[in-house]
Formats: sequence, C-alpha cells, structure tokens
Amino acid sequence: MKHLPPSHRTRMSGPRTVLAAAVVLTTTIGVSGCSSEPADDRTQLTVLSWSGEDVMTPIVESFEEANPDINVQLTTAPPVAEYISTLQNRLGSNTAPDVFVMAAENKTNLIEGGFVMDLSDEPFMDVASEFNTATYTGPDGAEYGLSLSSWASGIMYNKGILEEHGITEFPQDWDSFTEALQTLKDAGEVPFLESWQGFPTSLGSSVGLANYEQGGNVDAAIFEGDATFTELWTEPLTPWQELFQDGLITTDVVGLTGDQVVDEFVNERVAMITAGPWNITAVREGAPDLEFDFAGVPQAGGDPFYTGAASPGWAIYSEAKEPEAAKAFLSFLASEEGVQQFQELTNDMTTTSNFTPEIDEALTQPYQALLDGKFYLPMISWPRYQDALYTELVAQIQLMAQGQATPEAVGTALDARLTQEEGK
Repeated sequence: MKHLPPSHRTRMSGPRTVLAAAVVLTTTIGVSGCSSEPADDRTQLTVLSWSGEDVMTPIVESFEEANPDINVQLTTAPPVAEYISTLQNRLGSNTAPDVFVMAAENKTNLIEGGFVMDLSDEPFMDVASEFNTATYTGPDGAEYGLSLSSWASGIMYNKGILEEHGITEFPQDWDSFTEALQTLKDAGEVPFLESWQGFPTSLGSSVGLANYEQGGNVDAAIFEGDATFTELWTEPLTPWQELFQDGLITTDVVGLTGDQVVDEFVNERVAMITAGPWNITAVREGAPDLEFDFAGVPQAGGDPFYTGAASPGWAIYSEAKEPEAAKAFLSFLASEEGVQQFQELTNDMTTTSNFTPEIDEALTQPYQALLDGKFYLPMISWPRYQDALYTELVAQIQLMAQGQATPEAVGTALDARLTQEEGK
C-alpha cells in the first residue's frame, strides 16, 4: 500500500567525496545504553539519533528484547545543526555509528559522498511510502534512507487567550492574522513566537504557497537556470519583514530555541507559536488543561499553508562494523511493532503500509495538509547543495529579522551561493 506520489530524480553517478560542509566542534551529547557494562559476547551496534533518549531508549529496549544477542550503544544529538555537525565529526574521525538518521539538510553529501549503504533490496523498505522513499533516493536511483513518517508544521494557538480578546476563530487570511497580532499586542500579550535559529516554519509555508501556486516546480527551474531564488522568495518574505518592522514579532526570535518557545506556550506567556507533531506530548504533559489547536500559517492572498516533508531517513553507514545488526535494527523500526511504538512516543504522522496511526485530534488539519500536498520544505525540493544553501539561508533570514537585509537580498544571496556551488 502506497500513500503519496513519488518525486522524480535524474539518474547520475559520482565518485565518493568528503563531506562538503566544514566540520565544527559540538557540545556534549547524551549517551544511553540499555546496560552500562554490555556483555562481551553480544554484538555491539552503534546508533546515533536526533530523537532524544525519551523516545529512543524505549525503542532500543524493545529491540534488544527481540534481539538478545545485540547490544545497542545509543548516542543522541538534537536537530538540526548540532546533529549534523556531530555526525560529520564522527564520520571524519573514523568513529561513525553503524546506524544514523539522514536529513534533508545533509542527504546529498551523505549519498553522493558514499557514506550510506544502498537499501534498495532490503525487505524492510517495502513498508515505506513511495514519497518518503523517493525523498532519500540518490541520483543513481538507489534507496538510501528508511523514512517512516511525514510531518507538517503550522501554528499552535492558545484558544483561551484568543477568545479572551475577541478572536473566536483562528485567522485564515493575512490581514486578519496581522489584525489579531495587533489586538493581542495592544492587550499586553505576546502574540507570536518562533525560533529563527534554523529555518522557520512561517517562511517555509509562505514560500511553499508561492511555489505551489506556480505549479510546484520552481525549485527545479531555479537549478536548471530558468528561474531565480530572488523571484521565488522576495514576495512571500516581504510580509514577514513588515511584521518585524511593525513590532509584531521581535528580533528576540533569532536567539530563541524551539524548546524555549514551547516552554513559553506551555506557561501561557504567548498566544501563538509555530510547532509540529513532535511538540504535542510536551504541551499536553506540561499543561494538561490547556486548550489549544493547530492551524496553517495564514498567507497574503492565499489559503493557509504548512511547512513539511518526509521525516529523516534511517541510514546504515557504508562501512558499518555490524551491517547485519544494523539491518536488524532497521527491520525492527519498520515492523508494525516498531512503527506503532515510535508513533505513540512521538505523535509522528506515520505513512507506512503496515500501521495506520491514530492522529491526535489537534493534528487533524496538518494531517489533511499532508494528504492534500499543501506542504513544503526547500531543503527537500533542492536537488543538490542543501547544506551550503541552508547555511546561507539561515544566515540571511536572521539578518532580515534584525533589519540588516531585505527579502530581495535573501534571494540574491541564495542565487549567488548557488552560482558559487555550481562553479560558474
């Protein structure tokens, strides 16, 4: 059973190369294992995940129970930048884990650099949807990542705060959205928060709608030289720049982490935040009585839209010390038991053929957006140079938030970086 249409990739091959992005120092990451002194006679499987220990430890315990001859040595690093730099460090120091996750931001380097194993003929790949599998398919047509879910992020809002100030329905269009932000600000509320340490959901949804309204192929045209980032990005970024200029969003967002944003929401110090399915558990546990809901990001002249993509794919290191144990681990993750356990721990919108998830009621609209194809993530749509372009993008949108760059300048910088990467 397949759920979503596949994307199309051109076929090509390339030699193994080193990772293009610079290796940077990382902070200490959490380490957990299901036994502090693993038995010497068990196979030692190393796994690096960007899901935290709260998610991965129960999964590892279930896997070890089903595979008593394998001991998992688990390390975690939070997404996105810290995880990627951690993985790069380990690949560069010959301490690469047998199993790790591959994201939109580093898939090209990992695949074209020869760091990940071809999984095309593995039975566990059969349960993944065509869309998810195509996301982590290489230029050579081989499948390199096991992606078991998709996600769509939008705006999570406190229904009580909005209703207290006369906003009984969440705004569907841009003018109503900005009016709501102004009303909340005038009443002494913090209207909206989002972390801009990485690529923000707000911008992804706006650029995504612009791409969607132009047929969904603008990124392909950019890389073929028939369009530019400046043409695609300038108009959808402009309304967000104006929110900064009007004081409806503050430059503080550049320094906020995602966890800090969620904490402000849980403690009812902000009316709206951008969030995804992974935030549901923290909000429900932190504020059991809080009434909240999800909505798409309102747009200027268009329907609400979402940022979203196939979730990161589980990959096996091409020089894994324990390749068979690694395949056993991915087989467990792809099993009905594994998919169900992961979904219940994360609220992920799993898209496999062997398990139908019970979607949290707050995620009804994001889930429908996935079914309708009304979601977008540029790093997935870019066919190459994701890491370099992502680094440039984050730097430029942070300058925009601080009033040091215009929306047009963001697009121009991306065009220049693409030209640089193409060697033109």
